[in-house]
Amino acid sequence: MALNKVLLIGNVGRDPEVRYLEPNAQNAGANAKVATFTLATTERYRDRSGETRENTEWHNIVAWRNTADLVEKYIKKGMQIYIEGRLRTRSWTDQSGNKRYTTEILADNIQMLGRRQDNPGSDGGYGQSAQPSYPQSYQQPVQAPSQAAAPQVGNDGPEDDLPF
Repeated sequence: MALNKVLLIGNVGRDPEVRYLEPNAQNAGANAKVATFTLATTERYRDRSGETRENTEWHNIVAWRNTADLVEKYIKKGMQIYIEGRLRTRSWTDQSGNKRYTTEILADNIQMLGRRQDNPGSDGGYGQSAQPSYPQSYQQPVQAPSQAAAPQVGNDGPEDDLPF
């Protein structure tokens, strides 16, 4: 048994580049669409001296067909997104004759995170499944309780019968 699964949450590093491939026997005469972009994931931690450190990894993301349609319409630089996919390493020979390698994430599922107004690519046109909805309580600022609601301290009434 084998498993090749990648889960990432990060910020889009550049606007996606969308290409259409020439029809051939593999894509049955249709122009296959492919979208590529970068995603940054940042790990924050404290070192031994207590200073906060950051380590940012850049991932090359590749989306095909219907997922590429979603990327083309809604994904923009700076957006926070969630990606499910799998790793793929490709090799090729460059112009100098050197063998080159690249590792990419083939995206199977992409979801936009955050609020609509936080996403620069938001035009309000994407569906419910692509954008999470937030309960009303998350949209309202939390107010501090009023002083009148605070219990009075130093009252030796029956509610203050604690043994300590």
